[in-house]
Amino acid sequence: MDLSIILASYNRRDYIIGALDSLYRQTLPKESFEVFVVDNNSQDDTEALCKQYIADHPDASIHFLMEKRQGASFARNTGAAKARGKWLVFMDDDALAYPDFLQKIIAFYRTHVDAGGLGGRIIPKYIPSEPRWMSRYVSSMVGNFDYSPETVEFAPLGYPLESNMVISKSDFDMAGGFNTSLPGVSGNYRIGGEGKALFYKLKAMGRTIWYDPNVIVEHVVEVNKLTREYLYRVASGQGRGDGVRTRALGKGAYYKKIVVYVFKLAGSIIIGLGYALGGKPSKSLPVIRFKWDALRGLLDSAHITL
Repeated sequence: MDLSIILASYNRRDYIIGALDSLYRQTLPKESFEVFVVDNNSQDDTEALCKQYIADHPDASIHFLMEKRQGASFARNTGAAKARGKWLVFMDDDALAYPDFLQKIIAFYRTHVDAGGLGGRIIPKYIPSEPRWMSRYVSSMVGNFDYSPETVEFAPLGYPLESNMVISKSDFDMAGGFNTSLPGVSGNYRIGGEGKALFYKLKAMGRTIWYDPNVIVEHVVEVNKLTREYLYRVASGQGRGDGVRTRALGKGAYYKKIVVYVFKLAGSIIIGLGYALGGKPSKSLPVIRFKWDALRGLLDSAHITL
């Protein structure tokens, strides 16, 4: 068994089957990988749909697990504990893997045998179409990730995103898995940055983390769900996660991060004004709000007990 793909899922009945089907139709032989769907206490019929899909596709190694502790980090750790593959592949439950997604991962590790981790490209699949107010400064909130046009090692502060990342099983276990103090999505509440914290720990252990633009998934984005409330949850969750992570390192690290966020907010104001003066006013406010909401989340983390 080469690869174990882990899908943490919460109330995603409209998309989880699409994610599974994209994995079932991979060019990599089915005996080379297994899939774990970890239901994170969904309240819809995700469980019934997944179990029916598994029954209808007996030629694939697809497994259904339940994790009642709320938070994506709990669910991903549960899937990883059952995995038999040499490499763990983490993908979102509303992502669609390109047909050669897994084949490209295998090809990467054949030429980078000592790599500790890998991230790939994430392309937003807007339904029905990309909103006018979206820009490259905001699209990361909906999963857009295009780090480099060629295969490169991540810069010291760079890291893969959770919906398309790979890590060797041995390194994952050595790092202790995902930090459950950074659960990711927990209902409507977010404390993000769980992938960032894991890969930073791997880098501190001396492991190399790579990006390969040929390892591609699409990330479904329903435009009608991109409400002000939703975008606040995502942006503040990023800030909240950075706050929890840096506070664990000490007050100095936390205050330094506040300064960084303030400078980023100032930069976003300049960018927003540029859009407004350049005849694209609809793109202006979202850029500023993104960094403002992230700063609010960072400051809010001071109230979270570590």
